[in-house]
Amino acid sequence: ECFWSGGRFWFAIDVPKEYNILVIRATDPLTDASGPPQVKCQTRIWHPNISEDGDICLSLLRESSIDAMGWAPTRTLKDVVWGLNSLFTDLLNFDDPLNDEAADHYLRDRDSFEHKVRDYVHKYAKS
Repeated sequence: ECFWSGGRFWFAIDVPKEYNILVIRATDPLTDASGPPQVKCQTRIWHPNISEDGDICLSLLRESSIDAMGWAPTRTLKDVVWGLNSLFTDLLNFDDPLNDEAADHYLRDRDSFEHKVRDYVHKYAKS
């Protein structure tokens, strides 16, 4: 069970018109014309990898990523949804956070962090 259990979180996914169209060029044979979808969390959340403004830190949403897990023409919207879901479980990352305050809160006082998460879920993520 994750910290955010029982919450309902809404994400806006803006898919480029050219989604997953490959462009073939002499200099770079396979180029994804569209890049990754733009994703924002529409539900306020206390999370180390999602800012309170809804920005998301997820490798597969980056055009280039140091861990080689960034966007590629072979990625699908199913991969995006899987990645977003995984931010609540196995991809939860306190070591490379977008929301430093949330990550520091967890590292400093896990019980207080969990309490704040539950408070946010109750206030913002209940339907």
